[in-house]
Amino acid sequence: MSTTPRHQFLSDYRVIRHAEGRGSDDPAYYLALPFEDLTGRNSAQWAMRGKSYRYFERQILPEFERQAAGRPLNILDLGSGNGWMSYRLTLRGHQPIAVDIFSDARDGLRAARHYPRKFPLLEAEYDHLPFPANRFDLAIYNSSFHYSTNYQRSLSEVRRCLRADGAVIIMDSPVYARREHGLKMVAERHEQFQQQYGFRSDAMPSLEFLDEPMIVELARDLQIEWRVSRPWYGWAWHLRPVKARLARRRPPSRFWILAGKFVNR
Repeated sequence: MSTTPRHQFLSDYRVIRHAEGRGSDDPAYYLALPFEDLTGRNSAQWAMRGKSYRYFERQILPEFERQAAGRPLNILDLGSGNGWMSYRLTLRGHQPIAVDIFSDARDGLRAARHYPRKFPLLEAEYDHLPFPANRFDLAIYNSSFHYSTNYQRSLSEVRRCLRADGAVIIMDSPVYARREHGLKMVAERHEQFQQQYGFRSDAMPSLEFLDEPMIVELARDLQIEWRVSRPWYGWAWHLRPVKARLARRRPPSRFWILAGKFVNR
């Protein structure tokens, strides 16, 4: 029986994520995310994600909470993984729906069983969201926008699902100044997977990064007003471009938070 690109991608993704030590048998691991990785296997990545979420929670989310005037926000958590963000949002009194195509019990949707507060889980693709129009206040791409195979199509589907005053948030996706730098990163990453796992993990043609001209193009074509935030990740992260330049390597990615509103709806 032939394997579809989606099934092959999920198979490859599961192998990689398990090899990286994602997930745990201890519920405390999930409750500590994103601020601490109790396994110690991916602590640097989770430290960054914790800073991104803390910035979002303190500097971006309150604006939408004030706009809602006390009612819970209806939120799409897109690429929710094990559901940590949806859990955090329920602690603030909101009503998220965790959406992902990865249903793994350690690192995907089924891992949400570890959370004491429950929220809806949905296995669905970005470009085919089974929701009525004008339903959500926020759609958050949770370290996941770069898995889209077509940014314009994915954002058009999100626009359909958002209320007129809703917004889309893109967090923890790599951003480059120039397209060629992102393409070089993708080539390096696939080569690393080939050497380490025996496959390139490119069964689905995910775009894998954003670049600055692309962000401008999306704003123009979809009539999005972007607000760009640049969280502080510490001096080591801040000095990465300098170190890359001295070593004559490609410029590293940046991790911005993009908050977009669709105008003229």
